[in-house]
Amino acid sequence: MKLARLAVLAALALVAPACDGEDAPVPAAEYGERLFSDARLSESQFNSFSCATCHATTPTAPAGRLDSGYTLYDSAFRKAWWGGYETRLLDAVNFCYVSFMRGVAPLPEDSPQSRALYEYLVSISPNQDARPLPMTVVKNAADVTRGDRARGQEVYRAACQSCHGEPHTGAGRLTEAASLLPEVTEEYGEIFPGVPPSLVVIEKVRHGQFFGVGGNMPPYSLEALSDADLGALLTFLDL
Repeated sequence: MKLARLAVLAALALVAPACDGEDAPVPAAEYGERLFSDARLSESQFNSFSCATCHATTPTAPAGRLDSGYTLYDSAFRKAWWGGYETRLLDAVNFCYVSFMRGVAPLPEDSPQSRALYEYLVSISPNQDARPLPMTVVKNAADVTRGDRARGQEVYRAACQSCHGEPHTGAGRLTEAASLLPEVTEEYGEIFPGVPPSLVVIEKVRHGQFFGVGGNMPPYSLEALSDADLGALLTFLDL
C-alpha cells in the first residue's frame, strides 16, 4: 500500500514549476535536488538550514564529515525513519522541516515541494529493500571520558564547523545566531548555575533543541557521534 501510494506521488511529480530565470518546468527530481540544498525550502526568514546541512546523498558520508543525520542515499523505500519513530517518508521529512527548518506547517502531500523531494530521494535510492537504520538517543546527558585533542579538532571540523565556524572567531559560520565556540561556554555559569559547562555542551550535542537548551540544533545520536569522539571534542574545547 505504501509503495503504491508513493508511486502515485511520483507519477504526479514528473515536472515541477520553472525556477527563477527559466522558461520551462524542470524534471521533478532535478527540482527536488535543488530544494534539497536550498534553505529557502522553508519560508521562514529565520531559517538557515537546508536538507543538505545535516544529510549527505552519497552511499557513505564524505570523508571529514560527521553529520547529525544519515546520508539519504537509499532512504526512499525504508519502512521507517528517525530510528523507527516515523513510518511515513513525508512525516520524516516534515519532522526536520518543522523542527529545524522553522517551517510553520508541514509540507502537504500534494505540494510541488514534497512531490519533487520524493522524486529526488527515489532517484538516489536504487535499493527498494533498504532497511531502516538505528538511531540511539542518549536518554540522560552524562559526562564522558576525555579523549585525544588532535582527534577532537578533527571532530570539530567534521561535526561543528559548518554551522559554528572556526573556533574562537566563528569565521564561516552558517548564521550569526550560531554560538561562538568555545567562548559561549563562558556564559554558562550565569545561565546554568551549578552545572559544569561541559555537561551543558553534552546536553546540547545529545538532545539538540528538544529540551530548550540547544538553540536550533539537531541531536547527535550515538551512531552519529560516539562518546569517544564527544570526549575528544570536549578536550579540544578545553572543557
